[in-house]
Amino acid sequence: MLMPKRVKYRKVQRGRMKGDAQRGTTISFGSYGLKALEPAWITNRQIEAARIAMNRYMKRDGKIWIRIFPDKPVTKKAAETRMGSGKGSPEFWVSVVKPGRIMFEADGVPLDVATEAFRLAAKKLPIKTKFIVRPDLEG
Repeated sequence: MLMPKRVKYRKVQRGRMKGDAQRGTTISFGSYGLKALEPAWITNRQIEAARIAMNRYMKRDGKIWIRIFPDKPVTKKAAETRMGSGKGSPEFWVSVVKPGRIMFEADGVPLDVATEAFRLAAKKLPIKTKFIVRPDLEG
């Protein structure tokens, strides 16, 4: 699972997911990408499940880049705990994804293989996504 090696603060506030992504909105490494169309917290487990689904379909051909990293800890209080007595302990890590963000990229496989691999990966994610091709490859 992806998670930071160490963090400055163990617990962070939830924050807001307002607006579109400002960075990471273009394909930088591969020829194909999976773009987020909705805002969401993507957990480290969801990222890993999508990565495995893509790798399995591509039969480890080509290369996959994961463009998001879960660097935000999400806390949870124990079940049947009364209100108060502080914030819960960190349970899992999430990546804050806004609309327009390229989450995954791939290269080294044909278009039809990439399309299906990203379709399988998108099923593992809790948001609507769009398969995109690098602009200079379209035509």
